Amino acid sequence: MRWWRNARQEEGVKSLNQLNMDEDWGVFLEVRNAQVEWERAHLMFDEALGQDQIDYAIFILEAAERKYQIHLKHAKSLGINRSRM
Repeated sequence: MRWWRNARQEEGVKSLNQLNMDEDWGVFLEVRNAQVEWERAHLMFDEALGQDQIDYAIFILEAAERKYQIHLKHAKSLGINRSRM
């Protein structure tokens, strides 16, 4: 029965490593999605016509930029960088 217990422990370590990789990948995807949203907000601002559209584009751009910063800070706190993915 000892071999079974050792096999189960190794399986637990593998699944824990897999969970960490899944979490890292999820955070990486959140950062990437926030970056894409920020880039779209820039395009919206560049194409805005009239004061109302410009005001709205600025609001969206500021929100997207803040969201991107938050996700980058979270990824940095976990030690995630592009070379690790």
